[in-house]
Amino acid sequence: MSDLNGVFAKVAMEKSDNRYGLPDLGSELELTTSLSSGRGGQHINKTETRVELHFDVLNSRLLSDSQREQILVALSKRISKKGFLRMYAQKHRSQPANREDVISRFYQLLAKALECKKPRIKTQLPGAEKTRRLDNKKLQSVKKQLRKPPEI
Repeated sequence: MSDLNGVFAKVAMEKSDNRYGLPDLGSELELTTSLSSGRGGQHINKTETRVELHFDVLNSRLLSDSQREQILVALSKRISKKGFLRMYAQKHRSQPANREDVISRFYQLLAKALECKKPRIKTQLPGAEKTRRLDNKKLQSVKKQLRKPPEI
């Protein structure tokens, strides 16, 4: 049974250590706790389980200038005017679980923002499709012309 606990601990550690190839930004993260809303009864009224994460994108020393620029463009609606990215977690009843949740979502968000978007290659409309569309337009035009009363 103790071997299983070790395996579960390793899996949990690997899961929490996943930074999607980003540098360890833990030193630049500011985590604060507050009272959470939602289910939990009296427990929720007494303990600070909500975890709020603040990350100063503009003054980050661990991100390169190009990464910083990419993040500012991709997450412009989520970043405040002062350059702070704010996220919070209150899904779980325990503070450590919420801390884990918000940090993993933070790294996922940054990884997605830093993904290189594959440029779209414009494709040309096939000739048969073009003629089919023009033929349909001509048919529609003839149909509408036939609806008009005859000219005298």
